[in-house]
Amino acid sequence: MAYERILLGMGNPLLDISAVVDDEFLRRYDIKLNDAILAEEKHLPMYEELANKPNVEYIAGGATQNSIKVAQWMLQHPGATSYIGCIGKDKYGEEMKKNSISAGVNVQYYEVDSTPTGTCAVCVVGGERSLIANLSAANCYKSDHLKKPENWALVEKAKYFYIAGFFLTVSPDSVQIVAEHAAANKKYFSMNLSAPFICEFFKDALEKVLPYMDIIFGNETEARTFSKVQGWETENVEEIALKIAQWPKASETRKRIAVITQGPDPVVVAEDGKVKKFPVILLPKEKLVDTNGAGDAFVGGFLSQLVQEKPIEDCVKAGIYASNVIIQRSGCTFPEKPDFK
Repeated sequence: MAYERILLGMGNPLLDISAVVDDEFLRRYDIKLNDAILAEEKHLPMYEELANKPNVEYIAGGATQNSIKVAQWMLQHPGATSYIGCIGKDKYGEEMKKNSISAGVNVQYYEVDSTPTGTCAVCVVGGERSLIANLSAANCYKSDHLKKPENWALVEKAKYFYIAGFFLTVSPDSVQIVAEHAAANKKYFSMNLSAPFICEFFKDALEKVLPYMDIIFGNETEARTFSKVQGWETENVEEIALKIAQWPKASETRKRIAVITQGPDPVVVAEDGKVKKFPVILLPKEKLVDTNGAGDAFVGGFLSQLVQEKPIEDCVKAGIYASNVIIQRSGCTFPEKPDFK
């Protein structure tokens, strides 16, 4: 089995509580559309309110877990992917486990008694979404779990790693351990900027691990925030992608690639001092159901080809294909089989 456990993801497993809301709901909870934030006190009543809506859906989510599930779906090789994160011992945790195992992912959750499974409020207005994460148990992940022989075996077995930037808020030492292992063993290590607040408020943790990243993903808003925080004085996404790609590297095994998505605009790929742009599949507005998970799906599609050692062009096309499938459905869900050519 050439692909067995080839790809390992680590992140914050969250059960998405997804529902269509209106502008008044967003105003009441002080939420901006297309944002991704951590829940504050004022947001907490919202989870109950969403759960009581007639159109509510529960989907096993969290950025990294979404990407890993999509990669698994695209690969169609049982057990090709593994995932590590922390959940509570409760019904949401059980739901999450069931959902991920049925997607073919080998999950190794750290389970805690004291804290409930993390949830993410997905507020959908006109197909656009806003995400408010209540990390709860996801926040309790400890690197001790990673170091257990049965979990470290997954690290040793994997040749490719993916961690969303969100995990830097929880267990930066776990991220660093895996990053250093990847560099020392000439494996692929990739991460995501994930959200503007990561670039702003977790700047040091991000900069510490950036030298280890072989591939860095992000969207145009995150890229511009990163540029602003670095004092680069440019909003030009292509320039920013080039600068990120040229950031010093811990290992000379390969040059870094920066991949920036821009919604309906072309994907920007910076590699070796050059930029390439890839047009996305444009979707008529009436076919757009929900943008939640679009960026995660892009990464999952991309990684599904990367682990097969396909050229970067094929990786990007697979990413575009996967995100196009996901935005035509509710949440980060997909049909039984992909038809990517």
